[in-house]
Amino acid sequence: MDSNTFDYAKAIAELEKIAAEVEDPSVDLDKMDSALKRSSELVEQCRAYLRSAREKLDSLV
Repeated sequence: MDSNTFDYAKAIAELEKIAAEVEDPSVDLDKMDSALKRSSELVEQCRAYLRSAREKLDSLV
């Protein structure tokens, strides 16, 4: 993941959309499984982005 092209706000918005989808009791298990896999990927990307931002800030101090 290139932190210059990663859009944190879009990732958070997608995570919120996924959360709303899986809360729907009519969602089938296959869709829920793929949504949970995608959310896991997004969470890891967000964490990496935030780690990178923290490292950049720490290097400035």
